[in-house]
Amino acid sequence: MKHESLVHIVDDNNENLKVLGGIMKEAGYSIAVSTNGADALVFASSNLPDIILLDIMMPGMDGYEVCTRLKNEKRTKNIPVIFLSARRETGDIVRGFEAGGVDYVPKPFSAPELLARVKTHIELKKAREEILALRGIIPICAKCKRVRDDRGFWEQVEEYIESRSSAAFSHSICPDCARELYGNILDEDDLK
Repeated sequence: MKHESLVHIVDDNNENLKVLGGIMKEAGYSIAVSTNGADALVFASSNLPDIILLDIMMPGMDGYEVCTRLKNEKRTKNIPVIFLSARRETGDIVRGFEAGGVDYVPKPFSAPELLARVKTHIELKKAREEILALRGIIPICAKCKRVRDDRGFWEQVEEYIESRSSAAFSHSICPDCARELYGNILDEDDLK
């Protein structure tokens, strides 16, 4: 079964990358790999994977720091991170969640269990994105085209958008409205 989801695997051990990559590919996921934290941050920011499988113990920047940096950046903060580590102490697991991880899978892991967790967190991410998109729907009056703001007040579309963005408006009139309003004084050449 082919998925459109991109799994980013971050581990400094090539054997781990091969095993994880094989499991994810066999399950139908697209994969990308990084062998250190710095490369992982660059890749995640420019490619926005659907999920990151992140080793903790890496030279230079460890997985906790990578996750913390991901969660502190606007572009990458919503990418779910599953920690994969041989560390099994409660303090290590808690630290992973405190860094922003959504799950923690100890090594050695069960492939079916890992796949189930990956699938679940990708589905949750997509559901969260859909909720945010729906929250972004703006109620607009079908007649006067005013928009209802977050407090329940109705205001002109221009005022609503200008107060929430850096967009500015210049007014014009479309050909249909010009015909309706000024059709008796305009000829068709004026409307082109």
